Amino acid sequence: MAQALHPMLNTAIKAARAAGALINRASMDLDVLKVNAKAPNDFVTEVDQAAERIIIDTLLAAYPGHAILGEETGRTRGAKDSEYLWIIDPLDGTTNFIHGLPVYGVSIALAHRGQVQQAVVYDPTRNDLFFASKGRGAFLNDKRLRVSKRLRLAESLIGTGFPFRKGDDFQRYMQIFERVMQSCAGMRRPGAAALDLCYVAAGYYDGFFETGLGAWDVAAGSLIITEAGGLVGNFTGEADYLYRREVVAGNPKVFAQLVTILAPHTGVGGPPPQSPAADPMPAATPERALAKAVAAAAAGGEPPPPAAAQAGQTDPH
Repeated sequence: MAQALHPMLNTAIKAARAAGALINRASMDLDVLKVNAKAPNDFVTEVDQAAERIIIDTLLAAYPGHAILGEETGRTRGAKDSEYLWIIDPLDGTTNFIHGLPVYGVSIALAHRGQVQQAVVYDPTRNDLFFASKGRGAFLNDKRLRVSKRLRLAESLIGTGFPFRKGDDFQRYMQIFERVMQSCAGMRRPGAAALDLCYVAAGYYDGFFETGLGAWDVAAGSLIITEAGGLVGNFTGEADYLYRREVVAGNPKVFAQLVTILAPHTGVGGPPPQSPAADPMPAATPERALAKAVAAAAAGGEPPPPAAAQAGQTDPH
């Protein structure tokens, strides 16, 4: 890497690697693993919990005044009123991990005033480190990432995730699945959304969609995609995906085509939960304006005016 990394990104990388080392050790002795069910088909292991402790301890040692949102611990640690919020999934793909399927990762993002600024997704089984700082590009290890250049959904490989929790609207999801499957070249469901998003950034997938995801599943991967030249939004193409429990991502052309299919099904993931008090909805940004314009064009409508103009100000970042 030619450029020096932001200190907060370096801290996140240190935390992710420490958690990954713990996960790798535990993967060699899965027979003694303690597994609990948070809900039917939604599992948590002692490894998830230990990895989250290591991550939070590392982050708070460097930045004790920052807030924390963890998948396992919620907002119980860290400051309650900080403008900086670390969003953590210590082991994305827990079910894969339990079964010894080596597709899982560590996801860490830092949001400042609601905008994700730093992102790390670490794949410990392959020692692959995806990372990004806002405005400075996205990388896989030492390689700069760019989304794919495919223009047509019909030629595209699309990633997704299946609904698995009790109460999920399976029938409606299957309607979406059928539409997308008939419109693309192929679909994949590895089972770790954070890595799926990174695969879009790397150009392995041309697009991705899923419902029922938490902020910890998508925060890091979303910045990595946008820094690689892609777009991320909810099913209507808007940028409030972080707490909306639905996400679509892709290169700009494929993103627009997916939105036309997904928009009628917005809300499949349920109503948006209240975002953390210290993490208000993102301010107007060029990425939001571009996502709106692409979605509007795909729907045959007029693109809206730039978000910054709507807000009456330019993006401070």
